[in-house]
Amino acid sequence: MNRKMVYFLLGRILLLEGGLLILPLCVSFYYRDNGRSPFLITIAICLFLGLLLCKLFRTENQVFFAREGFLITSLAWLSVSALGALPFLLSGEIPNYVDAFFETVSGFTTTGASILRDVESMSHSMLFWRSFTHWIGGMGVLVLMVAIMPNLPGRTIHVLRAEMPGPTMGKLSPKLRDTAKILYLLYIAMTVLELILLVAGGMPLFDSAIHTFGTAGTGGFSLKADSMGGYSPYLQWVVATFMMLFGVNFNLYFLLAMRRFKTAFRSEELWTYAGIILAATALICWNILPQMGSFSEAIRHAFFQVTTISSTTGFATVDFNQWPTLSRMILVLLMFVGACAGSTAGGLKVSRVVLLFKTARREVRHLLHPQSVNSVRFEGKPVDQTTLISVGTYFALYIGLFAGFWFLVSFQPGFDGVSNFSAVAACYNNIGPGLNLVGPTLGYWHYSPYIKLVLSFAMLFGRLEIYPMLISLSPSTWMKR
Repeated sequence: MNRKMVYFLLGRILLLEGGLLILPLCVSFYYRDNGRSPFLITIAICLFLGLLLCKLFRTENQVFFAREGFLITSLAWLSVSALGALPFLLSGEIPNYVDAFFETVSGFTTTGASILRDVESMSHSMLFWRSFTHWIGGMGVLVLMVAIMPNLPGRTIHVLRAEMPGPTMGKLSPKLRDTAKILYLLYIAMTVLELILLVAGGMPLFDSAIHTFGTAGTGGFSLKADSMGGYSPYLQWVVATFMMLFGVNFNLYFLLAMRRFKTAFRSEELWTYAGIILAATALICWNILPQMGSFSEAIRHAFFQVTTISSTTGFATVDFNQWPTLSRMILVLLMFVGACAGSTAGGLKVSRVVLLFKTARREVRHLLHPQSVNSVRFEGKPVDQTTLISVGTYFALYIGLFAGFWFLVSFQPGFDGVSNFSAVAACYNNIGPGLNLVGPTLGYWHYSPYIKLVLSFAMLFGRLEIYPMLISLSPSTWMKR
């Protein structure tokens, strides 16, 4: 393993984090709050460690394979979270480091689970940094590094494959750096468009930036205790629409930008994703209509909660804990499905779920007609057996790890099974709010430090889609051979 290259790239990532921290520092100077010293100290630490790693581990050997890609991905996310927690700790706004780490991991992994009891008392700069981590983590820390940093090794495709969500990760351009740039240009364009629409709807600029970061990264941190509940129906519709849009594979937006409309709109995953949202919205609207004042109110809240859970964002307009059992169970199922591969969302991804169902259907048909030959087709093309095995293996690991996290969380007494189950589901799938004691109006502050660390790792496993974290914990990964 090329350890020097791994640590060198880790140094570059810490330098990048130090540069990104300048934005909340500027916010602190503008609002004259108590964040200036914490951000300056954290920037200094990031720059010192980054420069030190780059100096000590600079190497001419740029051989870079999948193992190094997975390892640098897991180390990078752990490092940026560990250092990104320092401003909260040094400012005293989150005085416990485990709590600050949990909040930061939740931000970078775009989970939106929070330990804060009074979010409205936080300073502007800390609120900005808290939500800005969503925007950074949405497209990916390493994708951003590839997009803006020169002189990276040519095999950094392994880094992007380890970080980008979904069964496969392809190039939009022959050059990897151009692919990363295209992704971020699309990401920035959609971010700016939502920001403009929110400001046009009367939301203050700072509030608009916070909620845009949360929507774009499908994270869900808000600066209000009631999340989006206190804003106008127009603003709720805008956020709900963009949550759905950010759950779409960004490759399709590239195709639209290239005017390849037919190819984009033939996407099987896109139409399945849209069908799931429409069906779930219709069922929940019908189920909650007696609790609502009108059909328009029911459809708005149903659509908002379906898109926020499907896209794994985590905003809320109402306390869906008070909804009927059917509606809550639909939302729990949506937690596991998630949105499209290649989006900023979490969960299993629609493409994997479709492939799992099609594979199961093929096996049933084969049992009924042993002599028949049935291939699995997706997006109009036959899927090779290697991809199907990969999807099945991922699903087995996904279920196994979910059960393991649920088991570890269940050690703390005083929490019912539904709360623990939904807490793990919400963190593992990078959603945020769950049911009962971790519902949208509550939070994770009442869990012990041990449980918060378990859930923090569940967020990282979910955001990085298992393999980078699993490989980094394997002793064989660190062997020299």
